[in-house]
Amino acid sequence: MGGKNSAKRKGKKSGKPQQGQARVGSSAGNDFRGAGFAGSQVLGHGTMTANTYVQQYAPVPTALDALPPPPVGFTGRGDDLAYILGVLDPDRADEGPSVAVLSGWGGVGKTTLAYAAGHAAQSRGWFTGVLLVDLHGYDPQPAQAEEALEALLRSLGVPHEHLPPPGAGREALYRSQLNLRQEKGQRLLVVADNASAIAQVQPLVPPGHHGMLVTSRHRLTGLGRTRTVNRLQPEDAVALLEAALKNNDPDDPRVGQDPEAAERLASACGYLPLALQITAALLAQDPEQPLSERADALGGTESVLDGLDDGERSLRTMFDQSLERLTPQEQDLFRLLALNPGPNISTPAAAILADQPQPVTERLLARLAASHLIERTPTARGRWQMHDLLRAYAHEQTAAAMGRGRTPRRRYDQARDRLIDHYVQYSEAADTHLDPAGGPVSARFTDRDQALDWFDAERENLMATAHTTPHAALNLSFALGTYLQWRRHLQEDVVVNALALDACIKFNDTRNKAAVWNNLGGALQNLRRFDDALHAHQTARDLHQQTGDTNGEAGAWNNLGGALQNLRRFDDALHALETARDLHQQTGDTHSEATAWNNLGGALKALRRFDEALHTLETARDLHQQTGNTNGEATAWNNLGTTLKALRRFDDALHAHQTARDLHQQTGNTNGEAGAWNNLGGVLQNLRRFDDALHAHQTAR
Repeated sequence: MGGKNSAKRKGKKSGKPQQGQARVGSSAGNDFRGAGFAGSQVLGHGTMTANTYVQQYAPVPTALDALPPPPVGFTGRGDDLAYILGVLDPDRADEGPSVAVLSGWGGVGKTTLAYAAGHAAQSRGWFTGVLLVDLHGYDPQPAQAEEALEALLRSLGVPHEHLPPPGAGREALYRSQLNLRQEKGQRLLVVADNASAIAQVQPLVPPGHHGMLVTSRHRLTGLGRTRTVNRLQPEDAVALLEAALKNNDPDDPRVGQDPEAAERLASACGYLPLALQITAALLAQDPEQPLSERADALGGTESVLDGLDDGERSLRTMFDQSLERLTPQEQDLFRLLALNPGPNISTPAAAILADQPQPVTERLLARLAASHLIERTPTARGRWQMHDLLRAYAHEQTAAAMGRGRTPRRRYDQARDRLIDHYVQYSEAADTHLDPAGGPVSARFTDRDQALDWFDAERENLMATAHTTPHAALNLSFALGTYLQWRRHLQEDVVVNALALDACIKFNDTRNKAAVWNNLGGALQNLRRFDDALHAHQTARDLHQQTGDTNGEAGAWNNLGGALQNLRRFDDALHALETARDLHQQTGDTHSEATAWNNLGGALKALRRFDEALHTLETARDLHQQTGNTNGEATAWNNLGTTLKALRRFDDALHAHQTARDLHQQTGNTNGEAGAWNNLGGVLQNLRRFDDALHAHQTAR
């Protein structure tokens, strides 16, 4: 769907009436009284001049003429149209006022949608006339309600000499004129476009059974039924782009020839109608330019907003208009939000960023959302997101504020550092609730479920934060590892450890480098990259030996044994795991010793030394019980079950897998629970309980 064609570049003539003057068009059926309308210019003797109103014997335009037609490519607004028509339907007038307020950020297509809804209502015969007024709400001097009322009254046929002075009398006359129309069986639609404040619109709300559409970049609550107009869906954005190109040249083949580039281009435009229209205009100026080249240009310019300016329309200017309506505090927070590295931000994190109390920050965030410069994240309460094009604009504003010397660079650096510290500290606190060793837990979270919920909500932010500084990468690699494995975000586990390894090399940090190599090896094993994992664990072992870290060396030997098992080098794995067990016993690390015993049992089972494996796994289970490691105990029970099955002790194996399943459920380890259900199904088959086995395997799947 096309967006509004305004958003002019500063310094260009807009073609609109003078600032502060309302522009009106009208229709009132076949009434030929001297109703005023904005006349077109005709130069010469006996003519009218621009912005004069014809007062005598001028036929009022038809209803269809009052609203400009939607631009070519209007698409993707079926649900919005249905909602608006539901508000305007005269059969539903008893359910409330027929007033719909369309809000959304600049360029999203609110005006075009209002025009389309007006035409659709006209085609249903719901209105005998349409009044259209542009309130210029985001110009430096918006039109006032008194000026809009004067223009509307003139269009309703009130002679200039009968107009009351600005004030209550003018509003009363407007309402009485509309009531008179209602008595004559007429129903008018008032379209108040581009409003920025309730005070502009409230006096214009028609009485009785008349209808009204309002468009604004603010949520003007209290006027009527509100509807947020969002960006287009990708396929609709591509359709708009193609229609706009073919409107200029019906033979333009570019979208059909390269649909993938068209999709990239629509994405680079943020699926925003105005940005797509500007892009289509620029492509029309260069008919030979491939869509892929234009998409690359938008992605490669210093600012994507530089490429969304066709000389007449500028997305940056549209955003400028919205920003200028904010208070200094709101503008400051808008700029700061661009420093968040991830796709959305929580209210507490925004308060840390702004260095303000949380209630104050929440009020400012709500005002930014009311201005459609940010949005509430639809899937989570208390989270906020910013469109990519607005984020680019906010980055520009931050750079401009520092360049003008209005805000010192160190203030933004300090804000970014506060936010990174917040993410690191909370990640470390949440990780204590997932610690398999069962150590002390942080009071920042009440329990493991709350910690997991926080990790789930912040994961994308945390991964983005790991890319910001070497210190952040190193700290987050240790804090995120258990969570990423728990939720099976395995590729991200590799990425964050690779970033941490780069940090260790930069800092020449041998001790942490050894630990990171070990963690990286575990992440690579989970992705079944066993040769790479083997190299990582061998490197970790050697580095731990160099630094004299016996417990770290034992952990590396333990993981090395796992990699060797996966490579089916079982004798080598047995040696590695026995070494790990002995070193952990030497250091008194019972938790890690239990893990080594568990892995050792797997190696013995692979060597078909089942009785030894059984003893080893029972030892692992008992040690995990002693240390309170429920998840480790569940894993040991599961491995015990597979060993008992190999010994054909099916009833004992059934009990072991059921216990493993229940313990994994208790800890919320869905991946471990799935494995237990699957093994349980295998034992049930051996017991010829096929219906139960089927259920178990279906659950595992």
